[in-house]
Amino acid sequence: MNPTRSSAPHPSAAAPSHLLAFASSVLIGALLCAGAASAQTRHTPATPARAAAATPVASTPAKTPASSSTADAYYHSMLAHGYEEQALSGGQPEFAGKAIEEYQAALAADPESPTLGNQLAELYFRTGRVKDAIEAAQAHIARDPNSLDAHKLLGRIYLRSLGDGSSTGNSQMLQLAIAEYTKIVALEPGSIEDHLLLGQLYSFAKDAPHAQEQFAAAQKIDPHSEEVVLNMARIDTEQNNIRGAIQVLSSLPEADQTAKTEYALGASYDQVKETKHAITAYQKSLSLEEDNLDVERALADALHRDGQDKAALAAYNDVIDGDPTDASAYLHAAEIERTEGRLDEALANLKKAAPLASDSLEIRYNEALVYDQLGSYGEAERLLTKMVADAEHSTGDYSPAEKNNYALFVEHLAGVYQEEGKTDDAIANYNKLIALGGDFALGAYAAEVDTYREAHQYDKATGTLQQAVAKNPKNRSLKLALALQLSSTGKYDDGINLAKTLLNNSPQDREVYLTLSQIQMHARKWKDAGESLDKADQQSTSNEQKVAVLLQRAVIEDRQKHNDAADADYNKALAIDPNNSLVLNNYGYMLADRGARLNDALAMIQKAVKLDPQNYANLDSLGWAYFKLGQYALAENNLLRASQRSTQDPTVHEHLGDLYEKTNRLKQAASQWEESLRLYSKTDPGDAEPGEGPRLQKKLDTARVKLAKEMPPPAQTDKQHP
Repeated sequence: MNPTRSSAPHPSAAAPSHLLAFASSVLIGALLCAGAASAQTRHTPATPARAAAATPVASTPAKTPASSSTADAYYHSMLAHGYEEQALSGGQPEFAGKAIEEYQAALAADPESPTLGNQLAELYFRTGRVKDAIEAAQAHIARDPNSLDAHKLLGRIYLRSLGDGSSTGNSQMLQLAIAEYTKIVALEPGSIEDHLLLGQLYSFAKDAPHAQEQFAAAQKIDPHSEEVVLNMARIDTEQNNIRGAIQVLSSLPEADQTAKTEYALGASYDQVKETKHAITAYQKSLSLEEDNLDVERALADALHRDGQDKAALAAYNDVIDGDPTDASAYLHAAEIERTEGRLDEALANLKKAAPLASDSLEIRYNEALVYDQLGSYGEAERLLTKMVADAEHSTGDYSPAEKNNYALFVEHLAGVYQEEGKTDDAIANYNKLIALGGDFALGAYAAEVDTYREAHQYDKATGTLQQAVAKNPKNRSLKLALALQLSSTGKYDDGINLAKTLLNNSPQDREVYLTLSQIQMHARKWKDAGESLDKADQQSTSNEQKVAVLLQRAVIEDRQKHNDAADADYNKALAIDPNNSLVLNNYGYMLADRGARLNDALAMIQKAVKLDPQNYANLDSLGWAYFKLGQYALAENNLLRASQRSTQDPTVHEHLGDLYEKTNRLKQAASQWEESLRLYSKTDPGDAEPGEGPRLQKKLDTARVKLAKEMPPPAQTDKQHP
C-alpha cells in the first residue's frame, strides 16, 4: 500500500495527460497557424514614399467620378499600409492611428471594396482594439457574407478571447467561434486545418458527436494525418471509450506511425491495464524519438508494473541521467532497489529525491521503509512519528485520502514498535486506528491480537477479540477470529462450538469451515480438519479461495508428515498463483527443513523474500535454507535479520543456536537455545508441536555438558599443614 502521490504516485479513468496537454497545445497552434495563413494572403505594402514615386503622373488619364474614387481609395490604402508597417514592424506604435485613419478614408472612397474592410478589421485586431475589430469584420461580412478572410478573422478573435473572461463569457465566445468556423468549413471544405480546429472547438464544448464528425471529415482529406488520429483518439478517451482510441491509433499503417501516436497508444493500453501492449508501444515510440524522457518515464513505469524490475531500473536510471531533477525517477528506482535488497542504493536515491520534492509523503514513507528493513528502527521511528503527527487531525475530521495516509503511517509505526518488542507503544498506535472505525478498526483489532500473541500475552489477545466482538456483534470475521484464538489457548471445544454457531447454509459458510479446519488441526483432529476443508473447497470459486484451501491442506499434510501429499498440494497452489509469497515460503521451508530439493527450496524462499522483504518468517526460512546448504555466512546474515525483526519467535532462536553450534560457537548456541526454550514454554498449545520442549531441552543439556568439559579446571592452591 502506498500513500497518495503528490505527483501523480500514479492511473485513473480520466484522459491521459499527454492527450489533455495535446488538446490545449493544438488549439493554440491552430490559432497561430490561422494567423500565419491569413498573413500569407496579404502582400507587403510599399512605404508611402515609394508608393508616391512609383505612381506615374504625366500619363494619368482624366478621372471620371468612379475612377477618381478608386484612385482615392488606392492612394489612402497605400498610405495605410505604410503606416501599418511602421506601427507593427518598425516599432513605432504611434503610426497605428494614422494607418486606421487612412483605411477609413480608403473605405469612404470605396465602401464596396472586398479587401479594405477586412484589412481595417485586421489592423484593429493586431493593435488590440478587439471591439472595433469585431465591428469592422461584422460590417465587412454584412457587405460580403462569404468573405473567408473576414470569417477567419472573427474566428481568430473569438478564439483569442477564450479564457479572458467569466465562464459565461467563455461559453458565449466558444459558441461564436464554433459558428464562425462552421461557416469557414462550408466556404473552404478541403482544408484539413479548418476541420481539425472546428472539431477541437466542439470537443471543448463537450459535443463529441459533432467533434467526431469534423475529425472524420479531416481524415477523409488526409487518412495518414498524425494530428487527425490523435484528435480522434482524444475524443474517444474523453468519452471513456479507450478501446475506440486504441482502434483509431492502431489503424494507422506502420509507415505512418510516429513517436506521438505510439506514445498515445501506449497510454491507452495502460488505461485498460494491458501493460505488455503498452510496453511494446512505448518501446516503438522511443525507437522513433530516442531522447523523449516522457516516453522513457512511461516505459519505466509500465515495466515496473509488469514485474520487469531490471529493465525498469535501467529505464529510470536513463531518466535520471537525462533529468537529474526528476524526484519521481529517484523514488521509483529506490523502490525497486529496496525490493531487491539493495538497501544502501535505495537510501542514496531517496536522499537525492528528498530535496527535489520536499513535500512528498511517498519519499519520506519509502525512506522509513528502507530504515525499517535495514533494522535502523530509531530512524524509521523518527520519520514515521513525524509523519503521523503531521497527518493527525485533532478534530478527527479527514478527507478519504488524508485518512488513508494517516492510517498507513500509524499502522507502519505500530509495526516498527512491534518489531522492536515495544508492545505497549504498538498497541497505543493500533488503538488510534480503532478510533477511526470501519475497516481501519477491524484491521487494527487483528494487528493487536498478533502483537499480543507475538509477545506471548495470550490473555490480552483473547480480551481484545472479546472486546471487538462486543462492539461489533454482527461481525462474523471477528467471531471466527475469537474462535481460533480460543483454540490456540487449548480451548478447542469452545472454539469449535463458537464457529459452528455461525453456519447458516450460505456461501459465508466457506469462511467458517476454513476456521473449523484450523481449529481441528490445532486439536490434532486430522480427519475432522480434512472434512471441514473439503466443505470449504466445495464453496471456493475464485483462484484466491482455491489457493487458500490448498495451502491449508498442505499444512495439515505436512504436520502429519505426509510429505508427498503436502508436495502435491503446494504445487497445485503454485500452479494457480506462482507469486503467492506465503505458499512459496511455506513450501520452501518444508523442503529445506527436511533437507530435500534444497536448490528448489532456496529459489522459492528467495522469491518469497523479494515479494515480502519485511516478513521475518521469510528471512528465517531463507537463513535456514542457506544453513542446510552449508552456506553459513549467508545463513547467519538472514537469521540475524529475522531475529531483529522478531525477538519473540522460538524457532528463529533455535535456528541461530543450530548455526552457532555448527560454526563452533557453542556458548552462543546454548544462549540461543535457552531463549528458544523459554519462549516455547510460553507458547500456546495450538501453536507448538508436541515434543518441541523436550527435544530442545536435550540439545541444550548436551551443549552444557560439552561446555562444562571444555572449561579449564579450577585453580588449586597448596594447603598449609600445621
